Parts: sequence; C-alpha cells; structure tokens
Amino acid sequence: MKFLRVWVNGATVPGVLDSQGVRRNISSLVADVTTQSLSGAGLAAIQNADLSALPEIAADAPLLAPWADCKKFVCIGLNYADHAAESGLPIPAEPIIFTKSIDARVGPNHDVVLPQGSVKSDWEVELGVVIGQTARYVSQADALAHVAGYCVVNDVSEREYQIERGGTWDKGKGCDTFGPVGPWLVTCDEVPDPQSLGMWLDVNGKRYQTGNTKTMIFGVAELVSYVSKFMTLYPGDIISTGTPPGVGMGVKPASVFLKPGDHMRLGIDGLGEQSQHVVAWDPARIDAVV
Repeated sequence: MKFLRVWVNGATVPGVLDSQGVRRNISSLVADVTTQSLSGAGLAAIQNADLSALPEIAADAPLLAPWADCKKFVCIGLNYADHAAESGLPIPAEPIIFTKSIDARVGPNHDVVLPQGSVKSDWEVELGVVIGQTARYVSQADALAHVAGYCVVNDVSEREYQIERGGTWDKGKGCDTFGPVGPWLVTCDEVPDPQSLGMWLDVNGKRYQTGNTKTMIFGVAELVSYVSKFMTLYPGDIISTGTPPGVGMGVKPASVFLKPGDHMRLGIDGLGEQSQHVVAWDPARIDAVV
C-alpha cells in the first residue's frame, strides 16, 4: 500500500492512495500513519477495508512526510561506484554512515530553504528505507524482515559545509528542510526487489541524475544489518541509501549549485515523485508545516 499524510484545515489527515490513484482518508481506521499502524492488525484492518467507501482527500491538499514516528535519519555516503568516481573519492571498503537532523525531514514538496551564506547547496535523489521492527545486530539474511517500506528522499547537501569546513559531513547535511521525504511510504509487498528501482532528478527541467538501485555498492539488506551493529534502529527510523551520479558538485567543467528560484523534481520507480522550490533563507518557510 501507499501511505500518505496531508495537511487539511490546520490538522494532519492520514491517508492511502487507492488503486485508481485517489487519495483516501483513513482517519476512521487509524489516528495517524505510524509504523505501528503499518504492521499486524493495524495494517490488516486497512488492507481489508473497502477503500472506495472512504472519503476522498482533495488532490491539492499539501503532503506532509508520509509517516509520523521518526527518531533517526541515518544516511549512507558514496554508495554508488560512479558517484564516488565523480566525487574523486575511492570506493569505500565499508558503508559510510552520517546522520541528518530530524529538522531536515520535511514533506516531499516543501520548499528547500538555503542556509544563510550558502553557495554550494546540492541535490541527491536517494532510496529511503523505513524501519518497521526494532533492529539490533540483525543478520543480513533477516534484515529485510525489519523494513516497513520505502520512500523517495532528496539528500540536499551544502558542499562547502560538508567538505571544506572540517569535521564530519553532518553539518552540511542536516540543515533545516534538507531532507524531503515522500510523497508516499510504500509497503514492502509493493517493492519486491529494492535493488531494481530506476531513479532520476531534474533541476529547472534539465535531467541531471539517472540511476538504478542495482548499482549500489552495499544493498539494502546489507545496510540495515550493518547500521544495526552501531546503533539500534527503531520503528520509523529511516536509512537514506546513497545517490547515483549526476550531483551538481560533479558537473564538468564547472560545478552547478542550487540558488533561490531553482526547482527540483525527482522520483523513483513505484515510489512517486517530489517537487521542491529553492528559496533564500527565510525563518517563516523553515517553520512552515508544509
């Protein structure tokens, strides 16, 4: 199923996308979209419901992040060999882990607000893996059983902060609004092979990224297992699994970076599309719900 959350009259409304692509209000079945409502009896009740009898949600209702309970936003760096090459960096022997602030996580069509003084903000389309069961030292063979579903992520990155100013990558990755997720949380039954998903990203109508999850260096199961050795993954946590080539930093002969007025569109097969406008620093847009 494809779960979503929208903002209607100042309140969050949980929903699903039915087989006809119509948004349906499921607030009579669950209070909100959480990993608890996506497992066991909660998921069964939704799957068994007559979705056509549920109220429609207006197609223009703004989309929020598609699930509510997220405590950790974990990311993997340089997980595509061709992206490592365009970055001038060696293929890592083990996954590179960094984190985004939870404040980076916004809905799929939220404005991306550039930090004050930013001159090197960049884009990265990525597959997001949403944890469904607590994962601690799980084996690779059991890892996918701990996944609730998948989503599109834009791992927006300020390259000067990330690379040129010392310390860890986190300060270039965790800026407010730098982690749009959605439009949907797609359950695992609709994604039988997470290692065979096409992905793309456009800026101002120009295609910059085209890739496929089959070229990951470390696959989804290996990543869930690996990360669970260093931190407990709880239901609702997300792992963003790296980006294919075509980021602005890698454009030749001169890098291309985001500026106010730019527009990004990105998507992954079966997981939907995102659309973001890039705006200058504005605390009102930072604090906006959608």
